[in-house]
Amino acid sequence: MSLDTQIRMTKGRGHLYNSILETIGDTPTVRINNLGPSHVTLYVKVEAFNPGASVKDRLAIGIIEAAERSGALKPGQTVVEASSGNTGIGLAMVCAQKGYPLVVTMADSFSIERRKLMRIFGAKVVLTPRAEKGFGMYRKAAELAEANGWFLASQFETPANAAIHEATTAREIVADFAGSRLDAFVTGYGTGGTFAGVSAHLRRERPDTRIILTEPANAQLLGSGGRQERKDGGAPAASHTAFEPHPIQGWTPDFIPQVLQTALTNNSYDELLPVTGADAIAWTLKLASKEGILTGISGGGTFAVAVKVAETAPQGSVILCMLPDTGERYMTTPLFESIADEMNGEELALSQSTPCAQFAAE
Repeated sequence: MSLDTQIRMTKGRGHLYNSILETIGDTPTVRINNLGPSHVTLYVKVEAFNPGASVKDRLAIGIIEAAERSGALKPGQTVVEASSGNTGIGLAMVCAQKGYPLVVTMADSFSIERRKLMRIFGAKVVLTPRAEKGFGMYRKAAELAEANGWFLASQFETPANAAIHEATTAREIVADFAGSRLDAFVTGYGTGGTFAGVSAHLRRERPDTRIILTEPANAQLLGSGGRQERKDGGAPAASHTAFEPHPIQGWTPDFIPQVLQTALTNNSYDELLPVTGADAIAWTLKLASKEGILTGISGGGTFAVAVKVAETAPQGSVILCMLPDTGERYMTTPLFESIADEMNGEELALSQSTPCAQFAAE
């Protein structure tokens, strides 16, 4: 082991923390060495380093602490929110530490691992029929809040969503690339909070950086140009007509969130590029096997678009891609369908190549 390696392994994170919540943010920006064209430099921001293993930890603490400051959330009050998983997991972690009961509504189409992760943190998970899509779980959360006097986290509308990314994620990016070029920033969207907060900050601090937004090819809510029906206050009134089910969990619910809509009006993007579910899964697998980076399908989708941007980028360009979460919460999704449980022929041959602790050929 080299001295440099020993130093890296023993350095730690610098100090003691008063709670797990203090470890949210300051995620690493990592260079890609084996994938992508050689004439550009690709980086990924690995949000799986958050304690709840996703970018939504930032959103969760941002919403809860903003509500505490405003008085909208009372001590011991139940929090309720609709989530495809990562926001729910983040809220479950934050609420466990702060002592708030949590109820999450989630369509039953999302991965079982997500339900279990929320429940192990102490949250209750109320499933809604997949046929009613994201809009169904959204309405159920609002209905439960009204019926019980609970605090509705409102991740799709609250200004606290974009604000936490502008205050943390965006500033980390600017600091990481201080004194060096950053030609493009690539992200997808769920609520739109990451895009909203980072794009607002980059427009001010790094106006030379192109902002690339991506969405599923078969659910192009923005690319379709279709209008989102809304109620007073910005809540969606119905599913978007361009939505179709897609495998990129956490991306593109069946409506355009108000957080995203506000960002499109104020900051917008330079280019919108769709990605197929198949490409998202393929690049997720490549990131794991070629770079040792385990991300979810949304990370693979974002990276697929980053590679596409890189292919036509000028010599020496530097591109940053968001990786929102870890791949471990996708075990029961199409991402792991090609990953075997049992030994294949080559593995069995290795087992039988020496005499001890081996299985017989079937």
